[in-house]
Amino acid sequence: MTSNTGHPVESWYADTADIPAFPTVEGDIETDVAIIGGGYTGLGAALELSRQGIDCTVLEGGRIGSGASGRNGGQVHTGQRLDPETLEGMFGEDMARQFWDMAMDARAHLDALNIDCDFKPGLVHAWHKPRFEADDRAYADFVQKRYGYDKLAFLTQAETATELGTDVYHGGIFDGGGGHLHPLKLALGMARAAQSHGTKLYENSRVLRYDGTNLTLSNGRRIKAKRLLICGNGYMEGLSEQIDARVMPINNFILVTAPLPDHTILRSNFAASDSRFVVNYWRRTPDNRLLFGGGENYTPWFPKDIKALVRRNMLKIYPQLVDLQITHGWGGTLAITMTRAPFVRQLAPDVFVSAGYSGQGVVLAPYFGKLLARAITGDSRDLDLLSRLPTPAFFGGRMLRWPALVAGLSYYALRDRL
Repeated sequence: MTSNTGHPVESWYADTADIPAFPTVEGDIETDVAIIGGGYTGLGAALELSRQGIDCTVLEGGRIGSGASGRNGGQVHTGQRLDPETLEGMFGEDMARQFWDMAMDARAHLDALNIDCDFKPGLVHAWHKPRFEADDRAYADFVQKRYGYDKLAFLTQAETATELGTDVYHGGIFDGGGGHLHPLKLALGMARAAQSHGTKLYENSRVLRYDGTNLTLSNGRRIKAKRLLICGNGYMEGLSEQIDARVMPINNFILVTAPLPDHTILRSNFAASDSRFVVNYWRRTPDNRLLFGGGENYTPWFPKDIKALVRRNMLKIYPQLVDLQITHGWGGTLAITMTRAPFVRQLAPDVFVSAGYSGQGVVLAPYFGKLLARAITGDSRDLDLLSRLPTPAFFGGRMLRWPALVAGLSYYALRDRL
């Protein structure tokens, strides 16, 4: 897939964050725990381990936080990626409740990190077709009655228009537990916290392969570890056939405008997303710009003009911004699974993976890193629970998954337009 050599040149996040430099591995290293990936999952694991006094080493192929963790839309969603009714149908009421409680713990964990990352509460999920109202009402009824979750409220078409500053939606649902934040500030804050507890952080130190818990880097240096955590998400193709068969990288794109002249857009400074399969998502930045994400591809490269691609989607919602300058535009690579459930497993003795958050990594990934740390220090209950989530191999395995996935996702993208 696309190379991750650093922070995107046209990233508003990179322009508005204090980005420290970390060293590159220049000699062979021995460590208790080696962690591949300097994003939310790897940093979450490192922070938990280092707080317990365990020697751990994070190995990032690009810059720390420069993958999806520092490029995403910054949207804070509650719940698991699979909805509670689906989980209850799979596992029964008791286990579905355990998944819900885990998701709520992940949301609380995000707050407990206490990192200054411009968090603002509130998220509106808007319906681009009237038929999506029924799904959201069923979800709200389920989580309110089953789990006592009382932070959801429905918005009429007029209320949605007032909140978002556009009349293209048919209503929506508001989640007071959701919100938005600066994702790169979150990642770098986690990195600084882990480092303060003794974690060794290395960037531009790509892992080429591993044998058991021993790693070889692209520069020939070797890492000898007692345990290995693989946390590279969409940027770790080629490391493991088992992972590659189940976790597939895809690309998504974001723009940022000049400061908004229209003060009716996102009146209450909530985040917003819509009901399309290829979802649009947007929010206001602290300096009053519109950050808008929309559009994706499944190729090893980004489109030549990201700004133009995303701008077309933005103007369908906010045609009044046709003359507003687009100042930033970048892409990032995330990872999905066949079922959209995360792939969290023990792959071999002392080798663990967590990946495939399918767009919901801001809340889940830092906490799942913590759960990996718990598993290798003797408490595997949460890992055992997550391991039960179905994440089958893509049809045809790694070699044939791309055309099959494109065909399937293109069908759902077509439904967005019907």
